[in-house]
Amino acid sequence: MLRVLAVDDEEPALAELLYLLRRDPRVRTAEGAGDATEALRRIGRALDAGPDGDDAVDVVFLDIHMAGLTGLDVARLLAGFARPPLIVFVTAHEGFAVQAFDLKAVDYVLKPVREERLAEAVRRVGELVGAPAVPTAPAAPAPPPALGTAEQIPVELGGVTRFVAVGDIAYVEAQGDYARLHTDDGSHLVRIPLSTLEERWGPRGFVRIHRSHLVALARIDELRLDGGATTVRVGRAELAVSRRHARELRDLLMRRSRN
Repeated sequence: MLRVLAVDDEEPALAELLYLLRRDPRVRTAEGAGDATEALRRIGRALDAGPDGDDAVDVVFLDIHMAGLTGLDVARLLAGFARPPLIVFVTAHEGFAVQAFDLKAVDYVLKPVREERLAEAVRRVGELVGAPAVPTAPAAPAPPPALGTAEQIPVELGGVTRFVAVGDIAYVEAQGDYARLHTDDGSHLVRIPLSTLEERWGPRGFVRIHRSHLVALARIDELRLDGGATTVRVGRAELAVSRRHARELRDLLMRRSRN
């Protein structure tokens, strides 16, 4: 069972997170820290005690925006240790997902925290730690968001669900287990792998041009070859095309131009 440290400088948010964590039967202990300094002191004791010590911590559920050191700062400091605890970021801000996954975060949970979404994060941590299953059935993991109707995809931000028209999406960028949808009005982060969107939106004219990008064929304004490198312009964005996808993309654009 997991030994958890939750870190948030907003007392109500920390209390709610601890309440939800302690309800999960896979969590042995859940302690709280009100700022980064307290969290680092607590983690230092855990590392000194070793993985079998009374103060051991398997995972830190970590807010990003805090007074003083941020959650990202804490994660960078922990990366310097030989056996740091795992990290799950819990934040109201979607814009730090790329940095979070670059820091090897296990998951990225948006506030307000839903119990089933938190249960999914706990499940992921348990798989990495090798925590044994418990007889009591855990809270049901949150399923991946449905892709909605043929015309829209739901996007959740801060407890509000918006519906983005698929036809408004110019390209999609992979960000770990998430994908960022780029439209003319901005971008939206969804917890759906790029490979899933490629499979489901292929019939709608989306093509893979790189391991990191899926593009609406009709939104490509320009294809450029420069010294063996291939790029496309989609609105104001210039995106690299990998060699394995370059020929297929050129053929698709040529066929489209003849129709």
